[in-house]
Amino acid sequence: MQLTKSQYSRFVKQRTEPSSTVLNTVKAYVTGGAICVLGQWLKGFYLSLSLSDSLSSTATSVTLIAIAALLTALHIFDNIARFAGAGTLVPITGFANSVVSPAIEYRSEGLITGTAPKIFVIAGPVIVYGIAASVMAGLVYYIFML
Repeated sequence: MQLTKSQYSRFVKQRTEPSSTVLNTVKAYVTGGAICVLGQWLKGFYLSLSLSDSLSSTATSVTLIAIAALLTALHIFDNIARFAGAGTLVPITGFANSVVSPAIEYRSEGLITGTAPKIFVIAGPVIVYGIAASVMAGLVYYIFML
């Protein structure tokens, strides 16, 4: 069945539930903020255990990664992301989810042909383009600061 662009657009509009931009923005803001508040609380908790500032930051990152990975493995993170949309893209939790999700999805294919090669399917481009963007920003900064 061949569809023209206009037919396809009408088909998509018929099948897509309308969404409220304002409501989605509020959900994303509140959820992302809650993740950040949790991170700040964890850092304060680790500081109260007499960890140095640097060590407490590291422990906070590791804890947030572990929580996001666990919630992904338990299929809870997907429900949170469905509700919050972009609010779950707070870098560290979103990155953990993007690594764990393919690992879970392809585990039935085995470690060598499934999990290992597929684990960075989503996160790989983020890493590559993130590094490329930082190099470009560094070059621009270097050129203009001469």
